[in-house]
Amino acid sequence: MITLAVDCMGGDHGPRVTLAACRQFLEHYPDVSLLLVGQPDKLAGFSHPRATIVAASEVVTMDDAVEVALRRKKDSSMRVAIQQVKNGTAQVAVSAGNTGALMAIARYLLKTLDGIERPAIATRMPNAKGLATTVLDLGANVDCTAEHLLQFAVMGSALASVINGDEQPTVGLLNIGEEAIKGSEVIKEAGELLRSAGNSGDLNFFGNVEGNDIFKGTVDIVVCDGFVGNVALKASEGLASVIVGFLKEEFSRNALTKLAALVAYPVLNALKRRMDYRRYNGAALLGLRGLVFKSHGSADEMAFEQALARAYDAAKNNLLERVQARIAHAAPLLRPRDATIVDVSTTT
Repeated sequence: MITLAVDCMGGDHGPRVTLAACRQFLEHYPDVSLLLVGQPDKLAGFSHPRATIVAASEVVTMDDAVEVALRRKKDSSMRVAIQQVKNGTAQVAVSAGNTGALMAIARYLLKTLDGIERPAIATRMPNAKGLATTVLDLGANVDCTAEHLLQFAVMGSALASVINGDEQPTVGLLNIGEEAIKGSEVIKEAGELLRSAGNSGDLNFFGNVEGNDIFKGTVDIVVCDGFVGNVALKASEGLASVIVGFLKEEFSRNALTKLAALVAYPVLNALKRRMDYRRYNGAALLGLRGLVFKSHGSADEMAFEQALARAYDAAKNNLLERVQARIAHAAPLLRPRDATIVDVSTTT
């Protein structure tokens, strides 16, 4: 039995969406139990033999500063949900709440894994192959060093191996060109580290990739800093909405285009489904000593259920252990290059 702790109060819609999604999720996954965390009066109408309500008196709003969420709201549904993971009563926590607050609270309670300086946010984006490309970081770290990007690549490889069932997923470094001489000094330095990791067998490094490679499906994983990753994510969501809206408008202009739409409906419907960002909802916070997943704040029932499913898959397929194993294997590369190694056998 996999147990998920769900922050039912987070996101733009709160219990109205989260509880409905939880009910559907429980029907689809018979080997799951849920800890529904939130204000009891808001959750009182929910009843299921595999669901337990865990009381939390406070709510982290989407506008709360990180300091408020972390220091003042110590009984928030977000914090209590993550506490269930720390206590071992749940294998994974899921929230649609404030991203900055979620990362700060998760890092404070769970701490980072040895060898990882900064956790990263990773999710999947649809690609032309009918699959999805795992991209990280998506906003947790605006400024990154080359070492951070290497750490993201190692963690992303573990996540992609769970999602795709491939122990050697390909990794690309997002750059302004494929050539190794292009990019900022940080990107060029990161490229060297990733090539070294590829040579040592810690990564299956493909090389530099460009933005369009995310959607081509050129590689399984694309690594970038959080600023670039967040822009790419929001741009992809906006583009999907524009395309779907354009098709609806064009095919409703007159009788001829309506007829064309009727003939092309199966293809258009498949395109719409593939580009529906709700199907890819659920981002992993990687690098922590516990599993935490972030849902889009505006998620509807379908999207939030997808986030629950991603969290379930991660727990069932031992994502945390896989990340730890890959980090341990890559430990010599992940160690800061200016770190001094002391031989304790010669000290007194």
